Amino acid sequence: MGKILFIDIDGTLVDYENRLPASAVKAIRMARAAGHRVYLCSGRSKAENKQEIWDIGLDGYIGGNGSYVESDGEVVMHQLVTPEQCRRIVDWLHSRKLEFYLESNSGLYGSENFRQRAVPVMKEYCRRKGKADADQASPDTVFPTMIYGADLYRDDVNKVSYILDSYQDFLDAREQFPDLQNGTWGGAGETALFGDLGVKGITKAHAVEVLLKHLNARQEDTIAFGDAAVDIPMFEVCAQSCCMGSGGDGAKAAAGYVTTAVEEDGLYNAFVHFGLL
Repeated sequence: MGKILFIDIDGTLVDYENRLPASAVKAIRMARAAGHRVYLCSGRSKAENKQEIWDIGLDGYIGGNGSYVESDGEVVMHQLVTPEQCRRIVDWLHSRKLEFYLESNSGLYGSENFRQRAVPVMKEYCRRKGKADADQASPDTVFPTMIYGADLYRDDVNKVSYILDSYQDFLDAREQFPDLQNGTWGGAGETALFGDLGVKGITKAHAVEVLLKHLNARQEDTIAFGDAAVDIPMFEVCAQSCCMGSGGDGAKAAAGYVTTAVEEDGLYNAFVHFGLL
C-alpha cells in the first residue's frame, strides 16, 4: 500500500479566501495515480464544501474535526451531538445572548442574529489570516451557504460554533458542558474569536485512528498536512507531518516539515518533498 495522506482544508488545501490552487489539485491527482490514498481532514462539515473540492477526486473525508469519517463512499463513523445536548446548548447560548451556528452535513444553521453580530468578527478573522480584502468580509462571504430561520433544535449536529464576547464565555461553557468537547478557534487563549462544542473525545487524531483500523493500514504510512493548532493532534498521530508556510507558529513548531505558503504551491511542493508524485 502507498502512503495515506490527511489534508486539512482551510489554510492548507485552500487559502483563506477559499481559493483552490491548481497546483494542489494536480498534486492530489498525481499522488492518487501513484497509488497513495488521499483524505481531507477538516473542521468543515460536508455541506460547507463547494463542488470543486469533490471534483478533485478523493478517497474519503473526515469532517467536523473528526466527528465524521467516510472512506470509499462508506460512512465509517458519524458521532453526533444528541438532540438533548443540542437543546441544552441552544438554550444556554440564547440565555447568554451569544450568537452561534450549528454545523451539520446537511448545512450550516445560523442563530437569529448571527448574520449581523458576526460582521466585525469575520473582518477580524480574515484580517488575522492576512486577507487583503478583510474589511469587506462578512458572514455572507465567509459562510455563503449559511441557512437562517431554520429550527435550531436538531438531531443532525456535528458541532456548534459560537461567537465569544469574552474568553470567560469559553471558560463558562467548559464548566457548563463537561459532557462535550470544548474548544476555541480564530486565535489562541484570550485572543480566540469563537468557541465550539462537539462530541466528547472527538479530534482529528481519533478520526485518523478509526480510519486506519477500518483500512487495516499502518500508522507508519501516514502523512498529515495542516496549518493550525487544531491540526497538531493529527501531526502527532501520523508518522510524518507538514505545516504550510502560511500556518501558525505553534503548528510549524509541531510539524516535521514546513513547506511554502498555500498560494505559493505549498501543497504541491510538500508532495514533491515527500516523494509522493
